Amino acid sequence: MKRLILYFAIVFCLPITTALAQKSPVFAPGGKALRGYDPVAYFAEGKPVPGDSAILYAYQGANWYFASTQNRDTFKANPEKYAPQYGGYCAYGTSEGHKAPTEPDAWTIENGKLYFNYNKKVQTLWNKDRPGHIQKANMNWPALKDKD
Repeated sequence: MKRLILYFAIVFCLPITTALAQKSPVFAPGGKALRGYDPVAYFAEGKPVPGDSAILYAYQGANWYFASTQNRDTFKANPEKYAPQYGGYCAYGTSEGHKAPTEPDAWTIENGKLYFNYNKKVQTLWNKDRPGHIQKANMNWPALKDKD
């Protein structure tokens, strides 16, 4: 009986939890934008750098974490420059018309903008036609932004 209850809880509650987790315009599992990685570091250091939980800034309904106070202040001065496109959701997925989570190591800077992908495998698809995917994602994002 306990297994049956657990099964139904997983089958019926997991989709609701997943939908609620992705309703936000910013990909922020557990309230941490970019899974707690520093968005400025992608530009400044050219690699993913975990943020410090003591150095954060609330922006667009999520907490953004930074490796240094200098990075936090840089972000605060111009968040549109450093925040990833499509709220940090998968750029390839957005181009295909849906929101998808991302991994910190599957990223690209294209024309001064930060993009993330679901994983490295999806990133290879993204890399085949970045300009085309960006164009499609830009068209899709306004309708997807506040959806599940």
